[in-house]
Amino acid sequence: MANKVLAAVRTAPGKTEVLEYPMPDIAEDAALMRMEVAGICGTDVKLYEHPPTTDPVIMGHENIGYIEKCGKEFTRRKGFKEGDLVFVEHYVMCGKCEWCHAGQYRHCENTNWRTNPEAIRYGYTSAKRPPHLYGGFSQYVYLPWNAVLHHVPKGVSPELAGLVTPMANGIEWSLFEGQVKYNSTVLIQGPGQQGLSQTVICKQAGAKNIIITGTSKDGARLEVAKKLGADHTINVNTENPLEKIMEYTGGLGVDVVLDCTAGAGTIPILLGIEALKAKAGRIVVQGEMPEFPNFPIGKMTTKYITMHSARGHSYLACELALEQLASKRFPLELITTHKFGLNEVDKAIKSVGNKEGGVKDVIHASLMPWL
Repeated sequence: MANKVLAAVRTAPGKTEVLEYPMPDIAEDAALMRMEVAGICGTDVKLYEHPPTTDPVIMGHENIGYIEKCGKEFTRRKGFKEGDLVFVEHYVMCGKCEWCHAGQYRHCENTNWRTNPEAIRYGYTSAKRPPHLYGGFSQYVYLPWNAVLHHVPKGVSPELAGLVTPMANGIEWSLFEGQVKYNSTVLIQGPGQQGLSQTVICKQAGAKNIIITGTSKDGARLEVAKKLGADHTINVNTENPLEKIMEYTGGLGVDVVLDCTAGAGTIPILLGIEALKAKAGRIVVQGEMPEFPNFPIGKMTTKYITMHSARGHSYLACELALEQLASKRFPLELITTHKFGLNEVDKAIKSVGNKEGGVKDVIHASLMPWL
């Protein structure tokens, strides 16, 4: 094994450099993963343009790879051995709080980078912190005792497994938070990898009417949405979205709204509130704006709307997502559209964000460090 590891490091806003790091020593309760695929999503686009820290960071939080080396205690505690193909959640747990005991590692303070300066989270943690390899845009990733791993089922390729994170979010947001079920009518806003994953999960759950919105840039993505089970698509740049939603629902509105937009501001939430049925609809929002002036609280309460926050995924959602991928029930290869090498991180992120300098019609980008 080489004694150096190459990693693509965000060194400034919108800037990546390929740097070398030392191969870490692996303790008895730790492991080393040889990266195969790091998925790139809308969060990466935001973090790349507007980093939350000035420190260098190895990005990449949707990580699939093979256990290259592990200590005996790591295998005894966690049940993983060398050669296993695994999905690593980006949350690095404490293992003792109420959230960890519930399998809700996303809420653990040990991985909350917003409030804990010592938090560890793959794709977010400073590359200055030894042993440095806390991101998937690298040849290898370090796995401490408290990393959260899942076995990738046989028959699921590393590239397809790269969809686990958006698919797990789809399960968490649509089923657990939005309570989509048999016969539901659903509005999905945004046809990126997250919105398309929600489409699959809602279809699997038995939703009777799935409506998905996008912009004029999203023509190819909206076509994929139809192939994955969407009943109707709406171009918000050329059509009146609320009118079309009411047309497609016979004037009743939808049961559930899922906001899967990136950087669209308050508009999707305002549309969602209007599009929900007369009473007791549910809306799941990302809503990372710092504030929302003139929020229509009166309409929300009059319509008896329940709002939930879209915040990652649970352990159970990941396990169910892996089962969904293994079922081969949907043509998910339509989502895994492009591959990029370690020296193409800048292009890959711009491609996912539909930015200048990127490749057109990318839905899910697979960063493969060994290409």
